[in-house]
Amino acid sequence: MPSSRVAALQMVSTPEVMANLGSADRLIAAAAAAGARLVALPENFYLIGRNERDKVAVREPDGRGPIQDFLAAAAEQHGVWIIGGTVPISCDDESRIRSACLVYDAAGQRIARYDKMHLFRFESGAERYDEARTLQSGSAPVALESPFGRLALSVCYDVRFPELYRGLGRFDVMFVPSAFTVPTGAAHWETLLRARAIENQAYVVAPAQGGSHDSGRRTYGHTMIVDPWGALIGVRPEGEGVVLAEIDLEQVQEVRRRFQ
Repeated sequence: MPSSRVAALQMVSTPEVMANLGSADRLIAAAAAAGARLVALPENFYLIGRNERDKVAVREPDGRGPIQDFLAAAAEQHGVWIIGGTVPISCDDESRIRSACLVYDAAGQRIARYDKMHLFRFESGAERYDEARTLQSGSAPVALESPFGRLALSVCYDVRFPELYRGLGRFDVMFVPSAFTVPTGAAHWETLLRARAIENQAYVVAPAQGGSHDSGRRTYGHTMIVDPWGALIGVRPEGEGVVLAEIDLEQVQEVRRRFQ
C-alpha cells in the first residue's frame, strides 16, 4: 500500500462555536490542498469556553447538530477523512455530556464514535480541572479499518493509560486529539506520545490546542506526529496551523519485523 499524507491541525479555540468552525474549515481546506487524505482535529475544537459548563450548553443529540453537520460537510467538500477531535454529545445526565471523537469518511458518512473514557483531574497552583463535573466517561475503546490501515481512537488524558491501546490489539495509527495544560504538557506530552508509538509500533497523530484562550487558559500545543520507531516527524509548538506527515504502512511492518 502506498503512503498516505495525514494532517494534524492545531487550533486556539474561542468561546464562539461558529468562529471555531470557520477556523477549522480553513485549516481542513489548507490540509487538503497540501495533499492530506486524513485530517485530525484537536479536542474541543468547537469551543474552549470561559468556564467548563459552556460546552454543556452547546451539546447536540447524537447524529445531528451544527458541529456534526459541519464535520460531515467538510469531509465531503474537501474529499478527506476527518477525525473530529471531540464533539459534545448529549447523554442521560443533562448536566454533563459525552466527549465524543467522531470519524467521517470522504463521502461525509460517519463511520465511528469513541467517547473519552479517562476524565482529567489536576491541580497546580491556580489551575484546577475536574472533567467529571461536566463529562460522562465512555465505556469502550474503539478501533476501525480504513484505507490508511487500522486506526485507534483516544482523547487527551487517555494517553496516560497504555492498557487502553493494548486492549485493541494491533493497529497502524493511533489518534490523540488533545488540549493539554502547560504544566503537564511541558513535563509529559512528548514522552507519552513517543512511548505509545514505540510500545505499539504504530504512528501516533496528536492534534492539539496551542495558545492563549479567551478564558485566560493557556494550552500547551506541540501538535505532533510520531512514527512507529518513536521519531518525531512533525511538530508545531504553538499557534494555529497544520502539521503534515506521510503514513507508510510498510514502515509499520518493517519496525514489527525487527522485533520478531
